[in-house]
Amino acid sequence: MDNAVQGITILGSTGSIGQSTLSVVDHNPTLFRIDGLSCLNNVEMLAKQVLKYSPKIVATGENKSDDLKKLLGNKAKEVHILEGKEGYIELASSPGSDKLVAAMVGAAGIEPVIAGIRSKKTIALANKESMVLAGSLLLSEASKNNVKILPIDSEHNAIFQSLYGEKKDHLDYITLTASGGPFRTRNLDDFPSITLKEALNHPNWNMGRKITIDSATMMNKALEIIEAKWLFDIEASQIRVLIHPQSIVHSMVTFKDASTICQMGTPDMRIPIANCLGFPKRITSGSKFLNLAEIGTLTFDEPDLAKFPTIQMAYEVIQLSGGAPAALNGANEELVSYYLDEDITFIQIFDSLELLMSKLKTLFASSDISQFPFLKKIEQLSDAIQADAWGRNFIKQLFSKTGELAVNF
Repeated sequence: MDNAVQGITILGSTGSIGQSTLSVVDHNPTLFRIDGLSCLNNVEMLAKQVLKYSPKIVATGENKSDDLKKLLGNKAKEVHILEGKEGYIELASSPGSDKLVAAMVGAAGIEPVIAGIRSKKTIALANKESMVLAGSLLLSEASKNNVKILPIDSEHNAIFQSLYGEKKDHLDYITLTASGGPFRTRNLDDFPSITLKEALNHPNWNMGRKITIDSATMMNKALEIIEAKWLFDIEASQIRVLIHPQSIVHSMVTFKDASTICQMGTPDMRIPIANCLGFPKRITSGSKFLNLAEIGTLTFDEPDLAKFPTIQMAYEVIQLSGGAPAALNGANEELVSYYLDEDITFIQIFDSLELLMSKLKTLFASSDISQFPFLKKIEQLSDAIQADAWGRNFIKQLFSKTGELAVNF
């Protein structure tokens, strides 16, 4: 069984994680086969992937399947083509595949991830929003179905590797490292003038547009703090953050004896992807090997919370609990969408999130929270989705034509 070829399904195969996953598969052709692929809009790239890997089933965004069929020509007859949310869910739960690489962007990935868990696939999780929205539900489903969730995020994968084989009660705390993004050394007074082009220019990582903006605001790190709480079953007080501009130390764990263990590597997502695809074995990633002599110096600093209040927001929504993390995620996704369309400025992302946090704190401190049971407690998937939508709607109202907040918020 150890030598059997593993079937891989990739949600989001045309994104940066999806493409890196296929690169790892290319470096290990005898270990894996591609069973399923999906995209949102990039049907041109998906068509090329289908022609190369011959998956049995694929899914596209709404109203994109006909475009894909035209691009595939006669090959389309050999592939089961789906589209939209239901298509992603069917793809994720399709039989025969061993591992599901969950690389869809945003909250839209949560239902396909749960479908993959219920179909008893090992989950290689790059969609951190799923854990942010409904961490307890995902872990409960995984336990119920005897399914492993392996983290692809470089930081969480580093923690996973560093903790492997250790006893939980030996852990004191974990440290998530962060590059600091493109504005680590930028003066706070200059933040209002930051352009979209500058925000999309990450110094170390080649990522999708949404996650690159999240890195620039450090919301990406905030989401990782929330995800780490669930993935490793630890308290928020056991999660620290350090700025590490070189992106070589991907995260660290510190034990009660004051020993600290870290995982290092070049900033290449193929390394954590290879760890998840091959687990528990080590396989070729295709990445350049680390040469510390070439790098010479590794530096670490405390994050500047005045510049990046998003980090503190993570701890605050964890303390509020319930649907607060999902609301923060939904609001952020809406703001990033506005920013990518150049409808708002960079600094307005922070200002708007501060308003959201103020509203959440007020709600949770009053009896008004009873009007929003999905914010008070996440008991089922629909609660998480509603809480996420509440955050989105808060932002939509904030930037409505009247500029006034809806009274029911």
